[in-house]
Amino acid sequence: MTDRCRARWRPGEWSARHTALTDYDVLPDGKVRARFAHRDPVTADLLVGADGVTSAVRSVLAPQITPTDTGVRFVIGRTPLTDEFAGLSKAFGSKIAGDGVSLLLGAMRFRTPPKQAAEQLAPDVTLPDIGDYVRWAMILPPNGSLQDLTPQDAVLSRMHGWHPQLRALIEQADPDNSTLLSIRVVEPRERWASGPVTLLGDAIHATSPTGGNGANTALRDADLLRRCLIEANEGRRDLGGAVDDYERQMFEYGAEAVRSSLEKLPAFAPEAKLP
Repeated sequence: MTDRCRARWRPGEWSARHTALTDYDVLPDGKVRARFAHRDPVTADLLVGADGVTSAVRSVLAPQITPTDTGVRFVIGRTPLTDEFAGLSKAFGSKIAGDGVSLLLGAMRFRTPPKQAAEQLAPDVTLPDIGDYVRWAMILPPNGSLQDLTPQDAVLSRMHGWHPQLRALIEQADPDNSTLLSIRVVEPRERWASGPVTLLGDAIHATSPTGGNGANTALRDADLLRRCLIEANEGRRDLGGAVDDYERQMFEYGAEAVRSSLEKLPAFAPEAKLP
């Protein structure tokens, strides 16, 4: 999910694609007015915060729910899939365990290159011209000093004595598509007062990547909210009831997704201290 706030606006009201939300107000008629840093306020029936772990919407709606840093770090990058790495084909989709760290490998092979697919299916969408690549990720323990290290150097510092092909894979990675992230989780706890503002995805239940369930849980949110809003739009229920039903279900499975991901974290980072 992209880090931005999404709302159910009336046609023609929403034009800026990336605008920082600063605050919002619930109006007497039950609608919500969102305020932004670089544009005029917008009024809508429903404001949906799908703006990630550092959600600006959540900070207003539920300031008591804050991210928890596990101390574990996650480096993710990609390397062009050339003939040099063909010998690693059996390792793609694997977890390679080293001294207190784990390297994850996955091959991304496109039947149709993304740029070409966009030109055919969505001509108004421009995608970068990229070829097949290896997506790799390493989970680093919380006791390492990573200051002043590039993402690639942080990984290579834990790969002394590893197979030369694995080291070459990291050395030849695209630096613009390699990054070091902190593993933070957001646990949905007590519900906020029901109203015309809600949350979706990492904004309310950010998981550890070790669970492999973060994106799917966000998609489950989107589908559930969609179905609830369709019922409201068709007059089968009111909007408040639709949002309340969505939140009730989402809190239950979202909390379980976070717990499940944290239970799997020690298998990748044995020294991790769970929240």
